[in-house]
Amino acid sequence: MKLVIAEKPSVAISIAKVIGATKKKDGYYEGNGYKVSWCVGHLIQMANPDAYNEKYAKWNMADLPIIPKDYKYEVAKSTNKQFAILKKMMNDKEIDIVVNACDAGREGEAIFRLVYNEAKCKKKMKRLWISSMEDSAIRDGFDHLKDGKNYDNLFESAQARAIADWLVGMNISRLYSCLYKQNYSVGRVQTPTLAMIVKRDDEIANFKKEKYYTGELSMDGFTLSTDRIDDEVAAEQLLNLVGDKIEITDVIQKEKITKPDLPFDLTTLQRECNKYFGYSAKQTLDYAQSLYEKKLITYPRTDSRYLTEDMIVSTVNNILGKNDFDTGRIKTVFNSKKVTDHHAIIPTVSSLSEDLSSIPESEAKVYNLISNKLHASVGYPLIENTTKIVAEFDGFEFTSSGKVIKDEGFSKYLKEYMTKKSGDIVLPDVSVGDVLAIESKEVKEKYTQPPKHFTEDTLLKSMEIAGSEALEKGVEVERKGLGTPATRAGIIENLIYKGFIERDKKNLLATHKGISLVTIVADNFKSAETTAKWEMELSDIAQGKSSKEKFLEVIENEIKAVVLAYSK
Repeated sequence: MKLVIAEKPSVAISIAKVIGATKKKDGYYEGNGYKVSWCVGHLIQMANPDAYNEKYAKWNMADLPIIPKDYKYEVAKSTNKQFAILKKMMNDKEIDIVVNACDAGREGEAIFRLVYNEAKCKKKMKRLWISSMEDSAIRDGFDHLKDGKNYDNLFESAQARAIADWLVGMNISRLYSCLYKQNYSVGRVQTPTLAMIVKRDDEIANFKKEKYYTGELSMDGFTLSTDRIDDEVAAEQLLNLVGDKIEITDVIQKEKITKPDLPFDLTTLQRECNKYFGYSAKQTLDYAQSLYEKKLITYPRTDSRYLTEDMIVSTVNNILGKNDFDTGRIKTVFNSKKVTDHHAIIPTVSSLSEDLSSIPESEAKVYNLISNKLHASVGYPLIENTTKIVAEFDGFEFTSSGKVIKDEGFSKYLKEYMTKKSGDIVLPDVSVGDVLAIESKEVKEKYTQPPKHFTEDTLLKSMEIAGSEALEKGVEVERKGLGTPATRAGIIENLIYKGFIERDKKNLLATHKGISLVTIVADNFKSAETTAKWEMELSDIAQGKSSKEKFLEVIENEIKAVVLAYSK
């Protein structure tokens, strides 16, 4: 008999129905040669320092650094009952194979393996690795179960990540809390993220606006403007010299072709949902996870924006259907070599026959955006005619720019989300040598603008590319940044929960507590470059190119150095 362990009860129910385990028992389902149970998230967690020594229950500088030789784990009190059920079944003689059906990713691997290890299970391990909860995908996954050992390196990476977070959190948080008599929390990823917000807020607070001027000539239907002029008198003199007419000296017309974007990965979905709907990153992840469990979209916690080549026929025939699309985009969007653990987020085939009117409006918005993005990704280019009219006088250029859409291409699928820009104006048909009558002149007073506060949209983007300059040339984009697509929402929410940042409408602002923490933390624990390198190393561990021990040794030495510096 096979024991199947999912990450959540809702997923376990979906799997149980497909494989015929329909008899409900206490904490699991049974039938057709299977028992299907679940983990309820993280059943096993890393033990606190006082599990190693009671003295660590109190935070003292003299006890630092705390670096165990072997790490201890414990069952979460809230889920002790479910763990007992799993442990009993895992060691039951009638079970010969245990199937890891937790989410197909680093954290899902960790959730299952920690339970497997804590239960001291020795049964043969198989892995269900799927990107869709559709019945057909589940059946196909069980027909092609992977050997659990194939994912040993992924678990090593997950362990390395968890231990690194534990080491930094337990040691550096205690260090600064003891030094400054304040309850500080330092995180391997959260503190560099906080540092970016603090830096941006500081740039805005210290920004000194500069006054400048533009000279503007209004005529029938449009306005010609100069670039920045720093002296008001010079701007006024220029306009006085122009007179009441001006000659067109150049008309620059170009055809601008914009290719469509790729389908969503989680980060780009979160960014666009924040921009269009005001959803937080966590809200978007929750809505997407719910859609996934309802079998309406594919696996959301992905960092890939490509689809595999074996999906072409199904996607084209069943999802894109009769909609006109650019066949030349197929090779770009469907590229198996660029798919990581999971392909991009798209609607499932079965979702097309579902009545979506019954799902919450918030989820429907996310679903429709995902669907529209897929259709747009294989759409024709957006073609615009751009025009720049130039009138030169006394060495100064007066210009006006505009554009008109020639072929809306892929943008027709995204029109409801796009706002009309001020540059989208149609200019009059003029030629070089034309002399135009000036209706009015004006010197406009303007000011340079400070950077904008981070929103979740812009912060997610910055987290995604943070530390890029610290990586070797040619390193793939998926390995850059702070955190992963699956963890970034949690990092933002954690910073808010701990009082380091706060929401002000769409903006994310650092609090006094957050500014204080960034001010005192050592550079290597608030540097995006350092953390990006760590994420890159974790990726290497998952691919078998590096080791957990080597990675942790570097972090242990950094912690020892910081503690020693404050102990002298």
